[in-house]
Formats: sequence, C-alpha cells, structure tokens
Amino acid sequence: MKGIDLFRSLHSRRSPADPLVLPGPWDAASARVLVDAGYPALATPSAGVAASLGHEDGRTPADEMFAAVARIARAVDVPVSADVEGGYGLPPKELVERLLEAGVVGCNLEDSDGGVLKDARAHADWLAEVCSAAAGRLFVNARVDTFVRGVPDPERTVERAALYVAAGADCVYPIGAPTEVLPLLRSGIQGPVNVLARLDGEGPSPTRLGELGATRVTFGPGLQRSAARALRETADRLAR
Repeated sequence: MKGIDLFRSLHSRRSPADPLVLPGPWDAASARVLVDAGYPALATPSAGVAASLGHEDGRTPADEMFAAVARIARAVDVPVSADVEGGYGLPPKELVERLLEAGVVGCNLEDSDGGVLKDARAHADWLAEVCSAAAGRLFVNARVDTFVRGVPDPERTVERAALYVAAGADCVYPIGAPTEVLPLLRSGIQGPVNVLARLDGEGPSPTRLGELGATRVTFGPGLQRSAARALRETADRLAR
C-alpha cells in the first residue's frame, strides 16, 4: 500500500473511541522516536519545526520548512503530513510539487493570514486549485481558524468547513474549538475532523476527544515544547 493510500485508510472506519493519533515530530530524531513508539503516521507542527530551526512561529522561510519536513519524511518509513501554514504564498501547483518532493503525503493549510481570517470563498477557491493540482496524491487538512481569530460561533466554523470540503479538502481542522462544541461540529461537518489535544493533563484525552467527534487528534508543537522543558530541567540539574 502506497503512503498516501495507507494514510487515507488510517482515517477510515474508526470507532469513536479510537481516533487516529498523529504526534508531531520537529526533526528526524524525534520522528524516529515516535515511530519506534508504534505510531502509524506523523504530522509535523509548523511551530515545533520553527523552534527547532531557531525561528518564531510563522516566520520560517519556505525553503527551510520544506527542507526540514523532507528530512523528517526521509528518516521514517511511515506516512508524514506537513503543516505548511498558509502555503507561503506559493501558487497551488508549485506548493503541491514542493510537498511531493519533500516526500510527505498530506498537509495542513490555514485560512487566516496575519491574524485575520481570509475570505472563506476565496480561500475555498484556492484550496480547490491545490486539490486539483494534487490529484489525490496529498491528503489536505483544511484548518479553520475561527475560534482562534475571535469568531466563537460554531455555525461560522461549519459554514467555512462546508466550503472547504466542497473544494476537495479531505479533513477539516477547527483549531482551538472548545470541547463543548465538538459534538455540534461533528454533526455539521462532512468527513474527518482533526482536533487539537493538550499535553498538560488539563484537557480531554485523545479517546475522549474521539468520543466527542474527533476523527484524528494532533498536538501542535506540544511535544516539542514538552521536550524543551525536559531538557531545561536536566540542564538545570547538571548546572547545580
């Protein structure tokens, strides 16, 4: 089974209590650790990769991001999806070509820019061009930024999601959605739903998120930040 076919199959026919859990490596070494732990696929976080490269979130040059995700994809034998933010201003065909050259099978694409939501219909048109250029070779996860951009009405999220699914997106990612609205989003969104999980023990477990409506669960830069905290604690002990 090819990488993209395997990745698609991992999203299919999942029971509510068994969402696909996609941890986020930030370099080749962390990717190998996660695969050795038994995860069947990975999803790189743009913020985690940015930190590993010495950049602030959202400030990574496109060439550096694609090179980083290529190193991660080469390092493991499981499917890798890449968070490429808003696509770095690349034309859809070039964006798809660079993702495929990097060896990934999927991508996250945001619907806000500079902290402001994009026009939903214009963004859907752009997503349609990406999906057309991909021709089934990439699993497109369309991020919906309403909750993190000051639009808490779940109906607005469902409306934007419907446009993106109609444009060809394979999955919808309502980042920052409150736990209590997940069942409503699940009932209103066609196809897989990606939900962000917390690693501080304050939020629901992946299993619970699945029961609430998540098809798949990701952690953003949570693992990279957790590893950085652990390294700091070790460094502090060594310095005493």
